[in-house]
Amino acid sequence: MSGVIVNVIVTAVVLVAGLSIYYILNKAGRTKAKLEAKRAAEQIIDNAKNEAEAMARQSKLDAQEAVIKARSEFEESTKNRQSELRKVEREIMAQKESFNREKMELRNRERELHNLRRDIQNVERRVEKDRKHLDEMQEEVKTQLEKISGMSSEEAKQSLVKLMEDEARADAAKSIKSIEDDAIKKGQMKAHKIISLAVQKSASDYVQESTVSVVNLPNDDMKGRIIGREGRNIRSLEMATGVDLIIDDTPEAILLSSFDPMRREIAKTSIERLIADGRIHPARIEEIVEKVRKELDDKLRELGEGVALELGLNNIHPELLFLVGKLRYRSSYGQNVLAHSTEVARIAGIIAGELGGNVQVARRGGLLHDIGKAVDKDNGGTHVQLGIDVARKYGEKDDTIHCIESHHFDVEPKTLEAVLVQSADTLSAARPGARREILETYIKRLEKLESIADSYQGVNKSYAIQAGREIRIIVESDRVDDDSCNWLARDISKRIESELEYPGEIKVTVIRETRAVDFAR
Repeated sequence: MSGVIVNVIVTAVVLVAGLSIYYILNKAGRTKAKLEAKRAAEQIIDNAKNEAEAMARQSKLDAQEAVIKARSEFEESTKNRQSELRKVEREIMAQKESFNREKMELRNRERELHNLRRDIQNVERRVEKDRKHLDEMQEEVKTQLEKISGMSSEEAKQSLVKLMEDEARADAAKSIKSIEDDAIKKGQMKAHKIISLAVQKSASDYVQESTVSVVNLPNDDMKGRIIGREGRNIRSLEMATGVDLIIDDTPEAILLSSFDPMRREIAKTSIERLIADGRIHPARIEEIVEKVRKELDDKLRELGEGVALELGLNNIHPELLFLVGKLRYRSSYGQNVLAHSTEVARIAGIIAGELGGNVQVARRGGLLHDIGKAVDKDNGGTHVQLGIDVARKYGEKDDTIHCIESHHFDVEPKTLEAVLVQSADTLSAARPGARREILETYIKRLEKLESIADSYQGVNKSYAIQAGREIRIIVESDRVDDDSCNWLARDISKRIESELEYPGEIKVTVIRETRAVDFAR
């Protein structure tokens, strides 16, 4: 179509050009110039016709190619769309078949459910009928039993319940005794093995602390120099160190008295350096004491770092390590607190390793469980609360703080490591010779043990033996039977746990015997 339009346009252009040239030639006359112009015009017309024909042929070819290409693309697109439609149709048919199958299965299940519901209704009717018949039989039996026994149903029920309770209680006591014996036997074997291994690996000596230190002198003349003119040197020493100097008739020795071991250590080291230096006067005394105090602080930091390194503990705040070192000069019931804490850390770590616990947490909690005892006494609160505060202040984690707060049952231990630190603390403190107990406290504990046991009915006499580690209770055989002995031992042990504080464990033994006595005359 576009080729035809081009031909028309070209023909019109050629005709207009020809007419114009012809008009010009006619008007100009028949000169030579007119002839040449005519020939030129004819030549132009011929060239224009040829070009128009060539353009028309090319346009026709282009139009044919465009039509062929469009037809090919349309056929290809139609073919693809038909393929997709056939695929969708197949999927729809498959879904329809699946839906029909499911519909058929659903109808079958509905029929089965209907039949099952009908069967259940039949069974319920039969059960209801049987239940009514059983109720009638029970009522009849109940009436006959009341006539035979002479008791009402309520009285018979109470008698039966009491009989069953007594039997159940006896059976439960026997079962509990058997289970406890077996568990105790196995537990003791395992515990003895683990604890003996832990104690063997962490065995350590204890330094018995006192309130007096002795400084040896090269000669008795040194006593006068230490006293100084009008006692000014000894007063300076006492004021600078906070320690009482006792100079008596003891040859070549003076005594340092103080309840603070760190003060005694500073005073002893300062006096020894003053003696070696030979210059003993108030200014020199103050200088030496201050220098020794700084050196002792550095020594305590190194001591804390050494203990942490020995236990394999990392990332402990330097101030906590300083407090750990200060435990070297703290004692509890005659037991050195640093040695005790180190031992607790070792024992807890060893047991944690045996039981699959976190060894690092157990060691860390064991080392820091008494850290509050190193805090200055000016701060109020128990050593447990002081330990919690200082541990939290210096970035200790919650699991370590929990070991500190629960080692004296201030809170209930919730982790294995907390229980192990608690047990290791008790084990270290309860070791024979580890601590010195005040006699009055010891006697009060024994009396309290016996008074708890004597408060129970059927107890004839109780004896606290083995330094309060065991209490033996003799009961009256006519008032307490064999099964009740187990319950009595259990009740007394629970009451001891709730009312007394003691290291280790206390064994409760209930003894019941029957004696038959007669006389031959």
